[in-house]
Amino acid sequence: MSGAVDLSSLKQPAGGAGGAAAGDYAVNEVDFETKVLRRSTQVPVVVVLYSQRSPGSIELVRTLERLVAADGGAWELATVEAEANMRIAQALRVQGIPTVIAIAGGQPLADFEGAQPEPQVRQWLKAVVDAVAGKLESGAEPQAAEDPRFTAAEEALEQGDFAGAEAAYEAILAAEPTNEEAKAALRQLRFLARAQQIPDSAIAIAEADSTNVDAALDAADLELFGQQPEAAFDRLIGVIKRTAGDERAKARTRLVELFELFDQAEPFVVAARRKLAAALY
Repeated sequence: MSGAVDLSSLKQPAGGAGGAAAGDYAVNEVDFETKVLRRSTQVPVVVVLYSQRSPGSIELVRTLERLVAADGGAWELATVEAEANMRIAQALRVQGIPTVIAIAGGQPLADFEGAQPEPQVRQWLKAVVDAVAGKLESGAEPQAAEDPRFTAAEEALEQGDFAGAEAAYEAILAAEPTNEEAKAALRQLRFLARAQQIPDSAIAIAEADSTNVDAALDAADLELFGQQPEAAFDRLIGVIKRTAGDERAKARTRLVELFELFDQAEPFVVAARRKLAAALY
């Protein structure tokens, strides 16, 4: 798989990160860059995408946990709950669950799909470790020095300190108003902080009263947080179609904010922008 996929979209926190993954090896969209992409420049990282609803997935996770504990640091494990981290699954072009992918030097190296017996998994792991032996530290391209300002913000975010992370990104922008990385990270952070405060009942409330624009905004945030961007976009476009004046402007502003959390070339963003244009004109 080496070089076959573009993982650059996972180098910033996602708009809807989260999900409980297995054990101490859990990775989500917020820390994928740190725990997988960066770490894989030093040691191969084996990513297993699994589902809590699949007994075969869970058994494979347990097998890999036993093997990584026994292999003494030759490789590292990252467990990703696929339903809660769809951007990771999409970026890695996962077709089925469970899927196991070895990442080395920031790129996919090898993969397999489906539950496998432990001897076969061990053989596959040995091939991965042998393939990168002596190549990661010495063979990797020189890495640009990390910006300590971003490191501080990312560490605060990993610890759940949203206020500290926001302050760190704002400080970067105060010094560099055109820093696009900081702008993007701040947008995503503010969305996460807002979405985590919305009650689970928000969607039901919005659907019970189609005239409540604030409820619709909350419901759209909750849908996006739950990895349903198309539903969130369609909800807000519906509000724009049936409102006018300040309420319409409020819904349009929120929709554009949600667009900005994604790569603008994403097909679902392009489609939603077309629907927005049609709703407005």
